[in-house]
Amino acid sequence: MRAVLQRVSEATVEVGDETIARIGAGVLALVAVGGGDTAEDAVKLARKIVQLRVFNDDDGRMNLSLLETGGSLAVVSQFTLFGDSRNGRRPFYGDAARPESAAPLLERVVAEARRLGCEVVTGRFQAEMRVSLVNEGPVTLLLDTRNIF
Repeated sequence: MRAVLQRVSEATVEVGDETIARIGAGVLALVAVGGGDTAEDAVKLARKIVQLRVFNDDDGRMNLSLLETGGSLAVVSQFTLFGDSRNGRRPFYGDAARPESAAPLLERVVAEARRLGCEVVTGRFQAEMRVSLVNEGPVTLLLDTRNIF
C-alpha cells in the first residue's frame, strides 16, 4: 500500500455539489492499494499514519503524532499512486489492486485508525472527488508498506 500524507490545518472532500468529509487540523492521507497487498499491510499503514511524528511540540520540533495531538484523519482513495509513468505518455496502472480487492483494504485502514483512537473521515471509493486542503508547513510525506521509498 502507498500513501501521500499531508499535514493540514483543514481539508474537505466533495462529490458533486455535496461536501462528504471535512476535517480541521490533522492529516490528509491519499491511499492506494497495490496488487498483492494484504490486511497486514492495511494495519501497518494505519499504524504508521497515526503514529508518525509530524506535528510540532512546544519547542517547534516535529515530535508529536496525530494521536498525541488529537487531530483528525481524512482517508481518500487514490489508485493513481500506483501509476507508472516511466514509459510513454500514458501512465500504466497495472500494479494497482482491482476495486473488489482494494475497497476492503481501505476500509481496514480506516477501521484500524479508529481502533487506535483517531477520528477518521473518508472520501467515497471510486467517486470523482474534489479534495481541498491547506497544507501546514508544508509537510508532505510518502509511505509505502513495501518500503520502496
